[in-house]
Amino acid sequence: MSDRGRTVTFEVLGALRARLGESTLALGSVQQRTVLAVLLLNANRSLTREQVIDAVWGESPPTYALNLVQKHISGLRRVLEPGRSPRTPSRVLTWTDAGYSVLVPPGALDLEVFESEVARGRAARAEGDLQQASEALHGALKLWRGPLCEGLDSPALTAERERLGERRVDVLEDRIDLDLTLGRTLELVDELRRLAARHPLRERLRVLLMLALYRSGRQAEALAVFHEARRHLLDELGVEPGPQLRRVHEQILAADPQLTTAPAARRGALPSPAQLPHGMPDFTGRESELARLDALCAGGGSVRPVVIHALAGMGGVGKTALAVHWAHRARRRFPDGQLYVNLRGYDPTGAAMRPAEALRGFLDSFAVPPDRIPVTVEAQAALFRSLVADQRMLLILDNAENAEQVRPLLPGSAGSVVVVTSRDQLSGLVVSEGAQLLTVDTLSAEESRAFLARRLGAGRVDADPDATGVLIERCGRLPLALAIVAARAAIRPDVPLKALADELRVARGGLDAFRSDDRATDMRSVFSWSVHRLGPMGQRLFRLLALHPGPDITLYAAASLAGVRPADARAALAELVRANLVNEHRPGRFTLHDLLRAYAVELAGTLETEAERHAAVGRSCDHYLQTAFPADRLINPLRDPPTVAPPLPGVIPVDLTTTEEAMTWYAAEHAVLIAVVEQAVAHRHDVCAWQLAWAVSTYLDRQGHWRDLKTVQFAALTAAERAGDRLGQAQSHRGVARGCARLDEYEDADRHLRAALELFRELGDQAGQAYTHRNLAALLEPQGRDAEALHHAQRALRLYRAVGHRAGEADTLNAVGWFHARMGDHRQSLVCCEEALALHQLLDDLGGQAQTWDSLGFAHHSLGDQAQAAACYEQALRLFRELGDRYNQATTLSRLGDAREAMGSQGSALEAWNEALAILTEIGHHAAQQVQARLARHRAERSASPPLW
Repeated sequence: MSDRGRTVTFEVLGALRARLGESTLALGSVQQRTVLAVLLLNANRSLTREQVIDAVWGESPPTYALNLVQKHISGLRRVLEPGRSPRTPSRVLTWTDAGYSVLVPPGALDLEVFESEVARGRAARAEGDLQQASEALHGALKLWRGPLCEGLDSPALTAERERLGERRVDVLEDRIDLDLTLGRTLELVDELRRLAARHPLRERLRVLLMLALYRSGRQAEALAVFHEARRHLLDELGVEPGPQLRRVHEQILAADPQLTTAPAARRGALPSPAQLPHGMPDFTGRESELARLDALCAGGGSVRPVVIHALAGMGGVGKTALAVHWAHRARRRFPDGQLYVNLRGYDPTGAAMRPAEALRGFLDSFAVPPDRIPVTVEAQAALFRSLVADQRMLLILDNAENAEQVRPLLPGSAGSVVVVTSRDQLSGLVVSEGAQLLTVDTLSAEESRAFLARRLGAGRVDADPDATGVLIERCGRLPLALAIVAARAAIRPDVPLKALADELRVARGGLDAFRSDDRATDMRSVFSWSVHRLGPMGQRLFRLLALHPGPDITLYAAASLAGVRPADARAALAELVRANLVNEHRPGRFTLHDLLRAYAVELAGTLETEAERHAAVGRSCDHYLQTAFPADRLINPLRDPPTVAPPLPGVIPVDLTTTEEAMTWYAAEHAVLIAVVEQAVAHRHDVCAWQLAWAVSTYLDRQGHWRDLKTVQFAALTAAERAGDRLGQAQSHRGVARGCARLDEYEDADRHLRAALELFRELGDQAGQAYTHRNLAALLEPQGRDAEALHHAQRALRLYRAVGHRAGEADTLNAVGWFHARMGDHRQSLVCCEEALALHQLLDDLGGQAQTWDSLGFAHHSLGDQAQAAACYEQALRLFRELGDRYNQATTLSRLGDAREAMGSQGSALEAWNEALAILTEIGHHAAQQVQARLARHRAERSASPPLW
């Protein structure tokens, strides 16, 4: 998240502040700052427009709340990314159909740094490094400059301000406790008196104050603090002090030596179970996950289970292997024992273990006599908590089904650490028990290669790196799939890896290559355990997701695919994410692992009829058409559109209201749109195919994605020809020609334009003919055939005027002027282009204005008026940037450099040429070579110049 390499940082622990590099940004009105504050408190998560409105205004939003939110979002984008074009997608404040999101990298938000330092401090304390723990908590608390987002007010901010205010005092208490343990007693008394007066109902502050006074030799004052606290609690709440406060009072009265010495040694009467299963001797990789697990589990000062869950919800990703490997590595931290149980939540037998069965196993581990084990689960859980109280134990609860199965097995006091593995996200534990989530992803390519090398030997793997790469790719870097393939290779040592890779290629991504006689390792069986636990809607959506061409899908696209309400699709997607069958890899964007997709394809083929599959694909394609069509109208409003039918039943388009939202949507859906056009052709949704290709062409052209443009337009042409749709054929021929022309394939472009021209003549479409003549003129220009190009431009002008097409007339006037300039008639060029500019301004056509300013710049440059030329080019450049038209930005920058060089401004000329070169190189255009040659010529001239001294 940066502007020209500078990171935007945010501070919310006090008055809201944002900095870009060393500069503090002016964030606008109070309401605009409130919108930013709400988004920052949900950093890297999406909030819908309705959620933003509710968080900012609560139950009484203004009538135009939605417009206000959009206005403030636009204002914030301008502030946070001052160098970004309004038509270029934001990299800081993003929008998808899941909502708005502020993308904040690690370390760029003080609240996130605070929580990170607190976690580091608690981990250090658990490891016995009290000095480092104290430093971390001191550093965390120094980040607070005042109340959260001081000076801003909204329902969400008020609630969060209270919560985080309490959180800060919790950390203060921990820091003071550490300082007391380190002997910093005298300096703490005054601070504790102030805090106790400010928070009179927090008993722990009174306990700490009593300890500080007692350890300072002020026993009477310590006892007075207790009596004052007791009076206050009775007067305010009518209750006696809690057990901790009473216990310290009694210890002071009894002069208990424990108040001034280290805590008593833990009791050692119980057995120390060591139940960890055998670890994998060839465990590979996972260094970042192991380090994260170390950090999460080191904070054993409070019982916070670490829930390990697989990215994309897959079985076979190696959750158990990781948990057991880490447990063996960390077991010395838990001298009182390690407990392990397989809860069979996702098991071939289909029978999950009941909590009572797991508890009985734990109690047996502590040698509890059978006659002392209570009857009820609640009483067994209470006995278990009593036995492990104050113990430092590790519990591995493997393969859990849900939070309800886990809760009775959790210790009740600090010291122990619980690691739970599950295909479910166990969100109930996160909410109620404060569990931390650790994501286990598939292996990286390097880890996958190391995995195979450990199983098969490095020599065999290194001998055929290409085949090894194919095996890794076909296994989707999933550990279980890699293990199956490695086992087959191990029992066939004489078979080259290339032969195994060829077998996987023949399987075409299916699951036949991953069969196993053991149901616990058969890929279909492993996946089926997760799918069978879904509700009917979740199972159906999982099947239908196989019909989406990917690479990912959004909420509204999923709702359209299934033909259901967004609320139902949201619930089904949430269920799939919880079950780790779908991964929300970016906010509001969901994806399937390749092998899960293969399983979903099999299910869709057997459980959905052909008609149901065809209808689902049709709704999916129509969703993108019904969204792309108005998006194109937003970024190119004067373009003549084809007639698009109303949405199919069940189709939910994305509601786009601004050009910025349209460009953001196009950028996010780019790869999906290409795939959907091709799918529409393959499934004979022909009208949708060519119209969707038409609707994405402006975006693809402006962004320089010309090969994609040519690809989708060829697909569209196939569909239109098959449907016998002559208008679709004509439009698609023009689209193919545009892509070919951008790629310098002039003969192909000419052939397609001639075909389009003939079709438009047959249809009697004069505007279509005019467009095509204008395209022919543009095609002839790079071939140096300016007289022919002028002839086509003039024919287009006559046709546009004949049908009263003013936008086309303006565009073609500029083209006529441009070709006059290229042929040396610069005065006539100025006449035509100035007339074109006036008409473009009347029509509010920014793209036409940009093109015409560029033409005027060329004419003035040719006439020797370099200052006027530079001014025209700068106007054109500003508009091209606003439109997100990268290719034309580059061409105008190149010509601007020429004008500046002619003015004698060498430095600014080089700046323009270098920027042009960067864009042309990035989009892969051959004109980059011309700019490079210009820069090389300039360097040669500079080096040949005689020295000035």
